[in-house]
Amino acid sequence: MINVAALTSGKNVPSARFRVRQHIEPLKRAGICVREYIPVVSKYTPVPFSSFFSGLSSIPVRAFWKWMKILPSIPGVMGSWAAQMTWLERGLDPGMFTLERFIKRPLVLDVDDAIWLTPPFGRTAAMRLGKLADVVLAGNWHIAEWFGRCAGDVRLVPTCVDTDRIKPRNFENGDPSPKRFAVGWTGTSSNFPALYQIEKGVAEFLRNHDAELVIVADEAPRFSELGPDRVRYVKWKPDREIDILTQMDVGLMPLPFDEWSLGKCSFKMLQYMAAGLPVVVSPVGMNVEILAMGDIGFPAVTPGDWHDALTTLYQDRTLGRKCGAEGRRIVEKHFSRKVISRVLAAIFKEVS
Repeated sequence: MINVAALTSGKNVPSARFRVRQHIEPLKRAGICVREYIPVVSKYTPVPFSSFFSGLSSIPVRAFWKWMKILPSIPGVMGSWAAQMTWLERGLDPGMFTLERFIKRPLVLDVDDAIWLTPPFGRTAAMRLGKLADVVLAGNWHIAEWFGRCAGDVRLVPTCVDTDRIKPRNFENGDPSPKRFAVGWTGTSSNFPALYQIEKGVAEFLRNHDAELVIVADEAPRFSELGPDRVRYVKWKPDREIDILTQMDVGLMPLPFDEWSLGKCSFKMLQYMAAGLPVVVSPVGMNVEILAMGDIGFPAVTPGDWHDALTTLYQDRTLGRKCGAEGRRIVEKHFSRKVISRVLAAIFKEVS
């Protein structure tokens, strides 16, 4: 049995849940025992009482808070020495290189975002992490190419979906979808700016069709053009996310066209596909690669693109089901937990 210490970002952080935690059981069956160290305070927790400190100099306050957040990572750093190797998800603190030098090696660094863009010292921190790591697991080609400049061994390991948990809607007894056509978006509120950018096109579609926009997030969005009668907000909970996906008819993944988006691993898109949904997504980064794998939906850039794609899927439900079935097939073949867990097991056995 190979013992691995996994140092993750927090209990509900998506990268911790889907890059590490969902693989623990399959890896155990493959002879790899992973003990996860979850910090009491997520490393992405914002400065508390930020409104109070807004009138003060924010630089020392933020600096103090960043160093305070390092403390919950100490048990994981110490625990790594009781294992044979360490699996580090992204890093101990965003934009900083802190206690990583004290982590037990061999070190497997897991990266699913453009972490080198994170302030205050993201580029320097990421390069030092890459040099320290024995292997870097990159979520897409853009990340792999960047770390290829500083790391000696970089492996492409996509973020995956548990296809045993997320399954397509059953249409054998007719379409059980609600009366309104459900256009879905799921994610964290930090990604709302990308959603607001496509609001005009989505709003025009909703005005002309019997449809609604379903938002699954940690807090409700604040739209300027969409009225509450056409938006259904569902507060995200771990035990609710799968059921909501089955209530959608199409999944959206808008992204800004910037370098940060190039580091995205298309996880929302893959979730929709696993649920048998057609997708409408921004053609940027990994989204482009997945779109090229089959007829799974539509790329969209302008408000007109988003409107036209949704209109097409609204009017042709058979096309939507075909796209959803193709998306499901692609996920099962290339991005399922069963596939990626085997890849990870082989890497850990090789590194150990």
